[in-house]
Amino acid sequence: MKLIHLSDLHLGKRVNEFSMLEDQRYILEQISDIMDEEAVDGVIIAGDVYDRTVPCVEAVQLFDDFLVRLSQKHRKVFIISGNHDSPERLSFGNRLMEAGGVYVSDVYDGEPQKVELHDEYGTLNVWLLPFVRPSAVKRYFPDDNINSYSDAVSVAIRHMDVDFSARNILISHQFVTGASLAGSEELNVGGLDDVSFEVFDGFDYVALGHIHSAQSIGSDCIRYCGTPLKYSLSEVNDKKSVTILEIKEKGNVNVKLCGLFAKRDMYRLRGSYFNLTARTYYENQPFKEGYVEIILTDEEDVPDALGKLRVIYPYIMKLGYDNTRTRISRAIEGVENVAQKNPLELFKELYFIQNNREMTEEQASYAEKLIENIWEEGEETA
Repeated sequence: MKLIHLSDLHLGKRVNEFSMLEDQRYILEQISDIMDEEAVDGVIIAGDVYDRTVPCVEAVQLFDDFLVRLSQKHRKVFIISGNHDSPERLSFGNRLMEAGGVYVSDVYDGEPQKVELHDEYGTLNVWLLPFVRPSAVKRYFPDDNINSYSDAVSVAIRHMDVDFSARNILISHQFVTGASLAGSEELNVGGLDDVSFEVFDGFDYVALGHIHSAQSIGSDCIRYCGTPLKYSLSEVNDKKSVTILEIKEKGNVNVKLCGLFAKRDMYRLRGSYFNLTARTYYENQPFKEGYVEIILTDEEDVPDALGKLRVIYPYIMKLGYDNTRTRISRAIEGVENVAQKNPLELFKELYFIQNNREMTEEQASYAEKLIENIWEEGEETA
């Protein structure tokens, strides 16, 4: 049995105000070609299909086109909801779609869906466990000790009654402790959503979503496939890929990576305005039509630099300066402004740098309460 592992499509996403829909359509067509070349039997999509709980119409149409294409080629499709998805919206019509071989996880109800596949090696069970929070699991298992995300996932798996003597694949969308962040993920404050990789012991393969860079955690068979596209300038040096897994008899799983190539890659350009606008520098270079961050090293600001540079580089995502003035300014800001800002303001700035997005009101409220609790505890022990 050969399956392709995808996750975190984030359809409908905008990066630095640029819509990624055209790029996403291009990469999904490329992935479809890889499926044909690799002759895969099924497709795993491990959450965050959309970038928002209420996706734009174009994103829904794009995903619909992709599913129809997969169904027409008689490939089984297994989809779970991630933290960016609305599980209710994503699972709408899932019982009807099963007739076409498309299986979408229900809203978590204590009994994750299991799909049985069969090949020459026997039965292969595919378990669909959507993104869960401790409160969601505790609702169905109030007598279990659930104080963390790791506890929640552990309890959810234990109540699945998995036959580990058979072959089992788990699809999950959680943050596993030790994973390396790409910079564009949205995580809970303080690592509260950490899940130990040990809770997945016994599965032949764990197809993870949530982290945007491809990597294995604890075992080659507990794996994030990463995003198919770069969704932050912090990912400029990442190499994107899809994961192909071939499962034979129990305990025999082979993992293979197939590289992906974006319609527009991301680049970081640095130099003087004169050098970056010289035809000999940019002519016939791929970064000319790519998404770019430009760092000018001129000592004096260039009038209307962004407008002028966009004539050559139409997809500039960010423009900044690195010179004597900005370095001094950053040093002063780092020393003086810290004292003028409250802890929540500093935390919001750190969050934006890390995640390339502002904190939501809910996150800010949680962070404020956490800071207050820390201050109160400090005063009590002083």
